[in-house]
Amino acid sequence: MKVYHLAAECYPVAKVGGLADVVGALPKYQNEAGLQAAVVLPYYDRKFVQESEFDVVFEASNLLGAKRYEFEIWKERTNKLGFELFLIYMPGLLDRPEVYSYPDEREQFIAFQLAFLDWINWSQQKPDVIHCHDHHVGLIPFLLQHSALYKRLAKTTTVFTIHNGQYHGAFGYDKFDYLPEVDMAYAGLLDWGGGINPLACAIKCCDKYTAVSPSYLHELSINSNGLEYLFYIEGAKGMGIINGIDTEVWNPVADPMIAGPIDAKEPDAGKLANKQALCERFGLDVNKPLVSFIGRLVIEKGADLLPQALTQSLREHAGDLNVLVLGAGDKDTEAALVQLNEQFPDSYKTYIGYNEALAHLIYAGSDFLLMPSRVEPCGLNQLYALRYGTVPIVRRTGGLIDTVVDFGDEGGYGICFNQSSVDDITHSVRRAIELYKNHEHLHLLRKRMMALDFSWTQSAKQYNQLYESLNPII
Repeated sequence: MKVYHLAAECYPVAKVGGLADVVGALPKYQNEAGLQAAVVLPYYDRKFVQESEFDVVFEASNLLGAKRYEFEIWKERTNKLGFELFLIYMPGLLDRPEVYSYPDEREQFIAFQLAFLDWINWSQQKPDVIHCHDHHVGLIPFLLQHSALYKRLAKTTTVFTIHNGQYHGAFGYDKFDYLPEVDMAYAGLLDWGGGINPLACAIKCCDKYTAVSPSYLHELSINSNGLEYLFYIEGAKGMGIINGIDTEVWNPVADPMIAGPIDAKEPDAGKLANKQALCERFGLDVNKPLVSFIGRLVIEKGADLLPQALTQSLREHAGDLNVLVLGAGDKDTEAALVQLNEQFPDSYKTYIGYNEALAHLIYAGSDFLLMPSRVEPCGLNQLYALRYGTVPIVRRTGGLIDTVVDFGDEGGYGICFNQSSVDDITHSVRRAIELYKNHEHLHLLRKRMMALDFSWTQSAKQYNQLYESLNPII
């Protein structure tokens, strides 16, 4: 079975968030299970591309409105990611270093989708499944079915995965002429709220859509930035599949980015070695419990609550708590967090930006990872934390519900709270400090966490079974 994954991000080619981690891992595990899975991305002028070798396997041009663009399909030569990687290079639109935030972003992703369809159409490639990820490629299922240009591909199975239902990629009908000729009898499938909504269109037209956790699938009909009713009426097409993690990249025994191995059977010595390296780097006391935050400093992640909540916790537990924050996002939140460095110079540190190697060391060296998310479709950070024996402190939402059980419950291993609020965060930090003082219990929880299996093996199997159910003759 031939499967093409289409997305805006893929680790390590171009990463902004968790979407990249999923697209960079799932196809590899699918190939190991016997599928032919490939990834198609826009071209990005970034380090991975600059340091890799590619062959041009297709050349053509297409119209975007009144302007014609030449494009090329580049194939990475060695399959070093564990799957075939294709990039679509289009001078003037798909030739840039950054993934998002360009003023013509809508045009970028429309051009990406049209170039992909033209390629598989004219090169006589016919995949069994086209797996689209998020709104950036949400027009694919509609165009396959309702544009005469792609009639040959009209019956191709499409699966659409929602990584974050808050973002729709909507745009006005002034850009309708960017699309190829479509059957106007079905043009209403493009519409939601008086504009063209790629996410809504994908939900209407795909054969099956998935959310990245069962709980998030349920939440979409309650909170999806205006698409709640659509998810309610299309609920029978939905399926929740929890994301996995790449256990080769995130391997506490052989991770080259951490200070030393962490043995799942006896994790305390390895945890301490990594904590010592981390605390030495930031000038923190290794004997205090270390609570860390890694992620985008945005409202969805509850980051706006951090300055007040961390201030209260550091004051309440003066001399008995370390805090480390790694992230970037809202500038006011960044400034407020940086200011805490001056207020608590011996117990608090902030790193503004993102550093992959530092993130690995923080997962390995921290005692607790804080995730006060308002929205968390799946969450990967808590899975990385569990893999490295770090207790996740999470708000009960989305995939955090499905992956973290409070240590006060039978078989539990994490710290859970119900509201994205300062009070709930500070209360959870109190629980963390009390747990830290109970060395035997913390040791037990570390072993329990590290024995959990959140690899892509099981999740990839569910996707493969989904494809087979939609292609029963294959």
